[in-house]
Amino acid sequence: MATPFLAGLGIAAAALAGRYGIQAWQAFKTRPPTPRMRKFYEGGFQPILTKREAALILGIRENATSDKVKEAHRRVMVANHPDAGGSHYLASKINEAKDVMLGKTKGSGSAF
Repeated sequence: MATPFLAGLGIAAAALAGRYGIQAWQAFKTRPPTPRMRKFYEGGFQPILTKREAALILGIRENATSDKVKEAHRRVMVANHPDAGGSHYLASKINEAKDVMLGKTKGSGSAF
């Protein structure tokens, strides 16, 4: 008498577990994709652009060569150009970052 009851209880538990598994899989499939690349610089710009911040904007090291700076500037500018839907403000900051990294403007090593 107890065997059919336990079998029914086992089947009900398996059905509930399967239902939970299907719901979890559907929630997993519909979640927004997370970027698997490195995290980009978050935050606003400093009042005076520093060499460190310029390197972060361009995605290069502070001691990068001028060729690397120009290559990084081109890559970032293509992605954020105003003619392609980018922001004029971001384009000006990218250009300013290139100038700081190439030593064409006063970019201090520290914020103060």
